[in-house]
Amino acid sequence: MNEFSIICRILGSLYNRQPQDPLLVPLFTLLQSGKLQQHWPLEQDELLTRLQENSDPQLLAADYNALFVGSECKVPPYGSQWPQGPQEVEVRAFLTSRGMPLGEGPADHFGALLLASSWLEDQSEADEFLAQVTLFDEFLMPWCGAFLGKVEAHASTAFYRTLAAISREAVQAMRDELAELEEQQGGEAE
Repeated sequence: MNEFSIICRILGSLYNRQPQDPLLVPLFTLLQSGKLQQHWPLEQDELLTRLQENSDPQLLAADYNALFVGSECKVPPYGSQWPQGPQEVEVRAFLTSRGMPLGEGPADHFGALLLASSWLEDQSEADEFLAQVTLFDEFLMPWCGAFLGKVEAHASTAFYRTLAAISREAVQAMRDELAELEEQQGGEAE
């Protein structure tokens, strides 16, 4: 698994699952022990330290639920609930066309989109980066700035405010990496 995939998997999991979910125990253990920083490919040490200092899953549950869960949540995590966001059926059709197995949950969830990008990266087909470009440009970038801004504004814990800041920088860094790949591919095609 490369750096791009690791970032998407970690961030996607933190948005897609309740903080007390048993599947997140290893991630929170790494975070609380300060060991996530040594595996994190971006220069975000200060933000990761702030995340570490505020990473008690039991204390985060109420904030996660208030932010992302239910019809009265403060920050809808689904692209279809944002003016510039994609419709769930469009995301599902795109990911299915790429061969990604999808479960019952909505495919337009912010965390699910990051996890889908990790899945596309791990497939490492010659043209997979083009699928990632499409995922970022059509299904993630148009609404993620507004989404992350609302998370920062409405989070009652430093953890989720910090996670939004980390995510904003990481998503931009990953899109920049995709742009570099596009340029390389364009240069090779000429």
